[in-house]
Amino acid sequence: MHADQNDLVTRSGPGTPCGALLRSYWQPAALLDEFDPRLDPRMADRPVKAVRLLGQDLVLFRDGGGRFGLIDRHCPHRGADLAFGRLEPEGLRCPFHGWKFDTAGTCLETPAEPASLQMHTRVRQRSYPLMERAGVLFAWLGPEGSAPPALPRFDAFVAPASHSFAFKGLWNCNWLQAFEVGIDPAHPSFLHRYLEDATLDDAYGRQFRAASAGEAGGERWPMTRVMREFCQPEIRFESVAEGLLRLTALRPMTEALTHVRVTHAAFPATFVIPLSETITITQMHVPVDDTHTYWYSFFTSFAEPLDKEIMRAQRLACVSLPDYAPLKGRHNHWGFDPDEQRTKTYLGMGEEDINLHDQWAVESMGPIQDRTREHLGSSDKVIIANRRTLLKAIETVRDGGRPPMALAGDAEAAPLTGPDTIDCIAPAASWQAHWSSAAAAKRDGAAWLRAAPNESTTLEGSSA
Repeated sequence: MHADQNDLVTRSGPGTPCGALLRSYWQPAALLDEFDPRLDPRMADRPVKAVRLLGQDLVLFRDGGGRFGLIDRHCPHRGADLAFGRLEPEGLRCPFHGWKFDTAGTCLETPAEPASLQMHTRVRQRSYPLMERAGVLFAWLGPEGSAPPALPRFDAFVAPASHSFAFKGLWNCNWLQAFEVGIDPAHPSFLHRYLEDATLDDAYGRQFRAASAGEAGGERWPMTRVMREFCQPEIRFESVAEGLLRLTALRPMTEALTHVRVTHAAFPATFVIPLSETITITQMHVPVDDTHTYWYSFFTSFAEPLDKEIMRAQRLACVSLPDYAPLKGRHNHWGFDPDEQRTKTYLGMGEEDINLHDQWAVESMGPIQDRTREHLGSSDKVIIANRRTLLKAIETVRDGGRPPMALAGDAEAAPLTGPDTIDCIAPAASWQAHWSSAAAAKRDGAAWLRAAPNESTTLEGSSA
């Protein structure tokens, strides 16, 4: 990749071509958990958060009526920081001169000005539409006055609260390298390689600790063993809808059996992968700015309700609140242990949190990866295909067109269900039919899919 192309695909701030592309989509802005006083006691009395998203400084707050608002952070009067505003039942008041704004950005009061001037009627703060889905507040940062698209009706976005859980984490790197690690089917055999297998009894909520669906030689194989022993997958990809790629990694085990791992990449920055036989992860990557990224993971169960307390506790142990910043990073060498690298894991950075493995991979490249120095191989075919799509989409938006999956309405979004994922041991001669049947059986077992799916909620107070 040329230097100018690398710059083009990594810069996402206001006024940049890639930033214009990413603003064509809903972007996750915060977890609802971030407003839970159990996790952040400050939220009990003052539910206000500074948010940085796509290089923009914003403030997210909830008023006395329970309405959320996302507005520009700097007061339109003289630029003071509204993240320090006085939260009142009707909205957020700037402490500098008392100007007050509601969740829609309407200026309610300018108390230092003569009442006869009615100055507040001529002032408005830019606000951004919000939508709550699956425990996450999504924001639309597109051009003011434009209509937000519909989200695809992926399983992660329509599952009931009992069967879904959302979490996030901060990485000190550009958004594209954060996304690319998740659409790389070859890396789990190395980056996430465990030199020993743990019992399957303690696999809940932990990727690559559970078993693959099916058996080999009469026994269930943990994913750690599959990834370790079969490290040169045959990688295939195909377009199944506009902006949606199905990725298939085949790992032949014997003449009769092959391991099949099916995942999906949804443009521009989402991947969908299996966590276990019955739980799927949908992970989105949103730029904070050009050198910081939040990943948002949506866990969806097709069997029993999720134990959110266990899953939350497992992940909170690895981050610091309120920013969900990882406890390990470049500052402490990501917890690297050479003894562990020799005896337990290929990387030497812990067995409990594979997010740390991915974090090291993307942060160690530098804040913005220099792709001019790469030597890509055949195992990078998905990375190459996605970059071509990204460059083309940036050009399309720059020319006034519509990028992939920037859907206009519910009618277009409705058919985009799923997408199905699986890790399974299949008959080598009929692996396509086998994985499709296994995925269908998983979906057939989900009672919530047979019920009417939840609709999205566009929040009051936004300008949607």
